[in-house]
Amino acid sequence: MLDRKPEPMSVDAFLAWAETQAERYELVGGVPVRMMAGARNIHDDIVVNLLTLLRTHLRGSDCRPFTGDGSVETLPGQIRRPDVGVDCGARDPNALMAAEPRLVAEVLSPTTRDFDAFAKLAEYKTMGSLAHILLVEPNAPEIRSWSRDDRGAWREARVTGLDGTLGLSALSLNLPLADIYDGVTFPARPRLVADEPGPVE
Repeated sequence: MLDRKPEPMSVDAFLAWAETQAERYELVGGVPVRMMAGARNIHDDIVVNLLTLLRTHLRGSDCRPFTGDGSVETLPGQIRRPDVGVDCGARDPNALMAAEPRLVAEVLSPTTRDFDAFAKLAEYKTMGSLAHILLVEPNAPEIRSWSRDDRGAWREARVTGLDGTLGLSALSLNLPLADIYDGVTFPARPRLVADEPGPVE
């Protein structure tokens, strides 16, 4: 007798289950998938810098940053946990998902760079409330960003160098790369962001 595949887990069931787990999970195709653990210090430094900058500049607005413990629904029934996000929806202290995610950011790592730069990026682009997607290079001061224009099309930009500034028009913010990479010592490793930008959708 053949074993039957388990029924896909619903978003509500997954969130209730994930809240009881010691490790972090995403929901992919109705199946919980454990996330990689043990980020390098350089990854953590950039995440903390981004969260601090966003919290400082968004204070008093309807938007607030959230950490990798927060979650967003990309495709129907698909839950992702970006490294950093901004939620501009109504705040429910007991909610487990961002109500109206406006920005998501992923700090690239050797184990997830291809997935973040292609598959996850494509998922993020389907989210109606999202205005900015960031892929942050940890080995050099370089950020690739996608911003949704007035017609709903995604426009890609690349900001490089510690004298550069990342513009986030939907949040009325301009963040200096020197602040995003504050205290970061770049390792002598190949960059994780491709040298040539991909096609603009």
